[in-house]
Formats: sequence, structure tokens, C-alpha cells
Amino acid sequence: MVINAPSLSRSGLSDWIIQRFSAVILAAYTVFMLATLITTPEMDYDSWRNFFGKVPVRLFSLISLVALCGHAWVGMWTVGTDYLTGRQLGNRGPLVRRVYQAFCVLLIAVYLLWGVQIFWGS
Repeated sequence: MVINAPSLSRSGLSDWIIQRFSAVILAAYTVFMLATLITTPEMDYDSWRNFFGKVPVRLFSLISLVALCGHAWVGMWTVGTDYLTGRQLGNRGPLVRRVYQAFCVLLIAVYLLWGVQIFWGS
């Protein structure tokens, strides 16, 4: 059992719950967006902008973005801890895994901040 790994919640069960809960949120958002696109095929830029200008749509989009970031982190952390180990990489394994995880955290943080700026910016 891994004790001091930088997982999202330091518990496999909690990570599993986060992964499943975020998947449900992302599925609901996908259905919502597909339904919107199907029911309004004549949507142009102005109506799209007005649609995303509504606070409930912005909130649902932000919640979905946070769920996507949590889902991605749990998945990428799992890949890193499963495949970037000392067995595959020798004594470089821990260093490679830490660089990989730092890169993932940085990329997810950039995407999160960029998404917040897109949804809530002017």
C-alpha cells in the first residue's frame, strides 16, 4: 500500500468516488449541451453568447470544468503511480513520476484557470 503519495484525497475509495461522481457530472453536462444543440439548430454566435451569459449555464459549466479537472487528476495520478515505477524505470522512477505529476498538476491548473476566465471573463 502506498502511504505518502500525492493523490487527490489520500484514499483509494475517495479517489474512486471522485472519479465516478465527476463522470456523472460530465455525462449530465454532455447530455445538456447535446440537447441544447439539437433543440436549437439555428444557434448563431449571438444566441450562443446569450446562452452562456446566463448564470445557471455558467455555474453548470464551471462545476463541469472542476469535475473534469478532478477526474483528470485522479486518472493521471493513477497512470503515474501504476506505470512510472522503479520496476519499469529503475532508480529514475521516483524522479520521473514526480516530474510527470508536477507537469500534470501544472497543466490541469492552467486549464482550470483558463476555463474560469473563459466562462466568467468579460
